[in-house]
Amino acid sequence: VQLQAFGGGLVQAGGSLRLSCTTSGGTFSRYAMAWFRQAPGKEREFVIAVSRRSTSYYADSVKGRFTISKDNEKNTVYLQMNSLQPEDTADYYCAADNSGYGFRDPDEYDYWGQGTQVTVSS
Repeated sequence: VQLQAFGGGLVQAGGSLRLSCTTSGGTFSRYAMAWFRQAPGKEREFVIAVSRRSTSYYADSVKGRFTISKDNEKNTVYLQMNSLQPEDTADYYCAADNSGYGFRDPDEYDYWGQGTQVTVSS
């Protein structure tokens, strides 16, 4: 199973970006999908996830600003990021979990995409 993330870039504070992550191989509809992020000098942290049954889970820091959606027809998960702040600056990684639950622990995820960089300027 391969995951490929797209959509990072440079945006001003208060702006928006949409990240995409497309999978190939496996059965996308069975996966929980998540986004994690890692800022320079920090550990990778959970951002948001959607379970196989389309239940969403959010880190407190992004609640009300970020949303996740899953398109089973396109084998793609999207991360819509609004009201971006400089503290959102990080490399963003998508991940897939065979269990379908949508855990917050990165160790629960089976497949990972490459990072896509998001930089928010103040």
